[in-house]
Amino acid sequence: MSDDEREEKELDLTSSEVVTKYKGAAEIVNKALQLVVKECKPKAKIVDICEKGDAFIREQTGNMYKNSKKKIERGVAFPTCLSVNNTVCHFSPLASDTSELEEGDMIKIDMGCHIDGFIAVVAHTHVVQSGPITGKQADVVAAANTAAEVALRLVRPGKKNKDVSDAIQKVAAAYDCKIIEGVLSHQLKQFVIDGNKVILSVSNPDTRVDDAEFEENEVYAVDIVASTGEGKPKLLDEKQTTIYKRAVDKNYHLKMKASRFIFSEINQRFPILPFTARALEEKRARLGLVECVNHDLLQPYPVLYEKPGDYVAHIKFTVLLMPNGSDRITSHPLQELQPTKTIDDPEIKAWLALGTKTKKKGGGKKKKGKKGDKAEGGAEGEAMDASTNGGAS
Repeated sequence: MSDDEREEKELDLTSSEVVTKYKGAAEIVNKALQLVVKECKPKAKIVDICEKGDAFIREQTGNMYKNSKKKIERGVAFPTCLSVNNTVCHFSPLASDTSELEEGDMIKIDMGCHIDGFIAVVAHTHVVQSGPITGKQADVVAAANTAAEVALRLVRPGKKNKDVSDAIQKVAAAYDCKIIEGVLSHQLKQFVIDGNKVILSVSNPDTRVDDAEFEENEVYAVDIVASTGEGKPKLLDEKQTTIYKRAVDKNYHLKMKASRFIFSEINQRFPILPFTARALEEKRARLGLVECVNHDLLQPYPVLYEKPGDYVAHIKFTVLLMPNGSDRITSHPLQELQPTKTIDDPEIKAWLALGTKTKKKGGGKKKKGKKGDKAEGGAEGEAMDASTNGGAS
């Protein structure tokens, strides 16, 4: 075995140290999400909440591996985003932004943490209100959550990425919702947040991805975004984009001094994983980032929108495909849901009844999914109300 092969082998889930790092990152991002949910109150400034989420991750990861002889990178793997109502994703404003939350807002919280490049990401949907979520808001959260529970059971060794795409669309349709087009669920590897093996959220002729089969010891970020609208989000204003990732395979000699200064800072501080422009000096960043993006040195994560009045729900989780079954390591319990629709489709019920653990050899069995259409809980282990037909997320 060559050194390269040995290195590759050591860096997957066959190494207990790697599993520990994934789970450590997950524990921090789950706690960060808990903190952010608590901060989501009427009149709270969105940028302040995003900052608190990122600061918590930096602080918690900073306390780990302090005495390690080898320098271990750790911190934010994806900046905290709070996308409200018909905003689909990636809203993480600059410090000068004054946007505030209001009572009844439906918020998608999206964030990520890494330890030594082993990434745990999570997204969760929360409504700023006390009491149960009802009506269309409940339908779209139930659609995203039930689709996530089905995906958890289908992202397993031997299954194909297309199986998952078809299933999540079927679940959303049962709630009279659409899965948002263009969302990809990626395989995660060390320092790679967008691996080449992907699950396409909506199969259509315009977007093609290679057929792929899931394998043991892989890690995936399963990303489900559902909408009460058409599911075809639009970019309204490029100036709202604040999250970027260095395109490591691209080079260009930048003309503007501001661009060269910003690009040099990005290469030093954020060489691989996504970052927020908030971390850069605002005036200089505004000037410099444009030229970097125009020459493909940075990959932007645009803020996308459905139509006003539409509701969008987002559930994302990290799953380790361990030899004894799927281990979902990121999640947060949902508020109580009272959707107007229930799941009657036998195929969806059958998916939800699948266990997430594999059978032991020699006749012994791991615990299977709970009876009927009530799925196992997520990482929090808290089952949802049966009316949601899904587990906790």
